[in-house]
Amino acid sequence: MTDSSRRGARRVAMVLLYQHDVTARSLPELYADYERDARSPVPPYARETVEAVLQETDRLDRLIGEHAHEWSVDRISPIERAALRIAVLELTERPDVPAAVAIDEAVGLAKRYASPEAATFVNGILGAVARELGVGR
Repeated sequence: MTDSSRRGARRVAMVLLYQHDVTARSLPELYADYERDARSPVPPYARETVEAVLQETDRLDRLIGEHAHEWSVDRISPIERAALRIAVLELTERPDVPAAVAIDEAVGLAKRYASPEAATFVNGILGAVARELGVGR
């Protein structure tokens, strides 16, 4: 899979996770809506990522919370939370994804869909998680 196709799949995964978080709609509904609106299937990497994040949410949120100084995970905006969860999943479970790529992609998503301040916040948390895990930036 190319970097650009993974980039697009991460964006799709983030949107699906965001929608799941704020609407509590089921994944089959969200997938069907995406496929209808995009007129294409959910990218396999996006589907795999969404399902892995939802299976590992407690563990991912614990790591995020340990590094989000003075912020509880439930206070982080849903869009930032989705980007963080994807990146922490990649940092911990995807040795084929370089740490720098996981972090840069999450920062880019936060900057594009939230704000420059959100991007800085996401970068700080992910940098701290990466240092704790001993994975290179």
